[in-house]
Amino acid sequence: MKAKYYYFSILILILLVTGCATTGPGGKTSLIFIGSDTEVSIGQEMDASVRKDNKVLQDEAWQNYINEVGQKIVAVCDRKDIEYHFTVIDSNIVNAFATPGGYLFFYTGLLKEMENEAELAAVVAHEISHVVARHSVKRLQAAMGVSLLEQLVFGQNQDALKVAVDIGLGLSFAGYSRSNENEADNFGIQYMTEAGYNPEGAITMFEKLANMSQGDPNFFEKLSMSHPDTQDRIAKSKALIASMKPLPEGLQLHSQKYKIMRSRL
Repeated sequence: MKAKYYYFSILILILLVTGCATTGPGGKTSLIFIGSDTEVSIGQEMDASVRKDNKVLQDEAWQNYINEVGQKIVAVCDRKDIEYHFTVIDSNIVNAFATPGGYLFFYTGLLKEMENEAELAAVVAHEISHVVARHSVKRLQAAMGVSLLEQLVFGQNQDALKVAVDIGLGLSFAGYSRSNENEADNFGIQYMTEAGYNPEGAITMFEKLANMSQGDPNFFEKLSMSHPDTQDRIAKSKALIASMKPLPEGLQLHSQKYKIMRSRL
């Protein structure tokens, strides 16, 4: 019984220290225990681990390009309390992922499948949306439990950060829930449109990858045309775009610019 009250007291204390945070368009908020500073520390460690285990593309033009597109989306997103970092990994894997703290990674295998910058922006906006919604942080909070979370939040145990990083790395490749993916699709389409991109790029990107996947678990966000969740996600994305019409004038695909960059791969 004492232990129960102890953990309840700790939970209340964490709530007082942390609290609600913006996690989406329209003022959407969620209860977040892990503060942004701690989240960034976790992300920095995860970034170091990813860079150690993967080959970063040695092309400054591409690294600058992915950052340029990323910052356009960041400028219109609902979370600006952190700095976002965009990195291209030289690998034939067709995937992209985001870690806590705003560290985002894109594989050349995925970039080679794109036809225009709007498709790239769709993927970038989707991953940024995971960060905005703090999907990784929420999963991390649930996986750590109250005791370890207390040690992480209040810095009582130096090993707590390492544990959080190890758990976070595992979760990064585990895939998100259906509701998380739908939310990231929704936010991402809104963000890319506000940034000046034609949202149809999101539909062509999702459909293209879904048709290619044939059940390959490495494919971006587990898209598979044979999976009902994918059909539902694409249908919801089309419905969202339809609800946004008339769309702003001048939305771009930037096909020629992207083809020039793709030739560098």
